[in-house]
Amino acid sequence: QVQLVESGGGLVQAGDSLRLSCAYSGRTSSLYVMGWFRQAPGKDREFVASQNAYYGNSVKGRFTISRDNAKKIVYLQMNNLKPEDTAVYYCAASSASYILTVHAVDYWGQGTQVTVSS
Repeated sequence: QVQLVESGGGLVQAGDSLRLSCAYSGRTSSLYVMGWFRQAPGKDREFVASQNAYYGNSVKGRFTISRDNAKKIVYLQMNNLKPEDTAVYYCAASSASYILTVHAVDYWGQGTQVTVSS
């Protein structure tokens, strides 16, 4: 079993930056890739970024994912935030080679709210 705990969400203004963190623990030796998804009210959960350096089209050039294996933390640096980035952000982990869709995810975190005001 793997546990994922996100932190770092909050309320910011358009143009601001925010860094999300995801601490992972448990049987992490089975994990090959980790990533981030988000879900806005009334919308499907969508892919944001994976540690293979894949990014969703709407966040390319603004968001950066990184992973610190020693600390067992995955980060999502979000710059130039826009109101449309408002969503609950979920950390995700998979034993697959890629994590581009929700179907590839084996483990989810509980989510952290990011709200961007205009």
